Amino acid sequence: MEKALEAHKSEYESQPDVLFSTPARIHLLGEHAWYFKDKTISTGVNLPVYLSISQRNDAVLNFYFPQLNERKKASIQNLRFRKEDRWANVIKSVLSAFINDKKACSGMDITVYSDILPNAGFGITTAIQAAAAGAFRALFAPSLTDRQLINLIDKGNRTFLNTITYFSDIYTAVFSKKNTCLFINHNNSEIDYLPFDFPNTKIILTDAQVPRISVWNEETLWTPDYACLLGDLKISRNGVIMYDDSDTEINEILSAVKNEDYRRRLLCIIKEQQLVIDAHDALKNGNFAGFARSVNKSHELLRDLFSISCPEIDWIVKRVQENDFLTGRPATACSRITGKGFGRCTYTVINESEIENYKNKLLEYEKIFGFHPSMYEVETADGLTRLM
Repeated sequence: MEKALEAHKSEYESQPDVLFSTPARIHLLGEHAWYFKDKTISTGVNLPVYLSISQRNDAVLNFYFPQLNERKKASIQNLRFRKEDRWANVIKSVLSAFINDKKACSGMDITVYSDILPNAGFGITTAIQAAAAGAFRALFAPSLTDRQLINLIDKGNRTFLNTITYFSDIYTAVFSKKNTCLFINHNNSEIDYLPFDFPNTKIILTDAQVPRISVWNEETLWTPDYACLLGDLKISRNGVIMYDDSDTEINEILSAVKNEDYRRRLLCIIKEQQLVIDAHDALKNGNFAGFARSVNKSHELLRDLFSISCPEIDWIVKRVQENDFLTGRPATACSRITGKGFGRCTYTVINESEIENYKNKLLEYEKIFGFHPSMYEVETADGLTRLM
């Protein structure tokens, strides 16, 4: 926080009027199913993004990101998407939504401070967007509720960035609480907080540094036809909406999908939702082995059916799982690809005593694959927070 304040004061020679922080995020399970109104489990982690603002007496907008050594400019009257503005565009998208919602906004000097860069894959871009929304609310529309704030973020995405809002990302950035994870039902936008506080364990994020090359575009799966097919498979069991687990019924419904690759991916969505429910129950009861088992099985589905993993990621995940596999004991560790996939990031939950062994495996990984991975020991963290 102090470094963020110092960066702002050094750049603009003024004390910020507001300072907000938001966490990075991990999607633990289900993040590829939100379009189908399914369930996800996510948590914020303590890799914070800080956003500070000093108001100006004119309409000029200045943006500064010290870690990138980048400065961008705009104005209230000429707020446009510019490809070269990259990270600043997400801030402008939120401001655009505020202005279109008849909020009286002034010029600003804005600083974004984050040691983790937006391309790392830990939700940093969303964290910047959520922090900007919180700061704009504090300055220009303090009566806005959190839900109204999220609606404005969504409006900015659709009208300014021309993108779909990943609500699991936004909810995690805004609503996270320390020692919990968010169980989000995207059918009704309800959020349930589950305890996530296992003594003697550590959460490790690993950026495998594999260049991300998309083999297929996930958005091609987001069609009304596919949503209707999956909807036909949903049933209510003990008051919980889930997918029918009858192989006969699943095969009959999915036979309408002629492309085998897409049929496999939809099957992955179906099967992982049961793992999401199993993980929910395990977390609610403090059952780490049950949670870890669901996470490990989820990675297998994403690797074999959803086709978004890669050999480098699979190697890291296997090193975490192999001790339990060889001994046949209940799961004591778990690891899984997280985020968009096609390389880059995993999260791992292991016993503290295994951290040095994990570091040694990453050294071995570097020798085998030639990529120098980045590793972060993290903790769960609170969501959108005003610090000044």
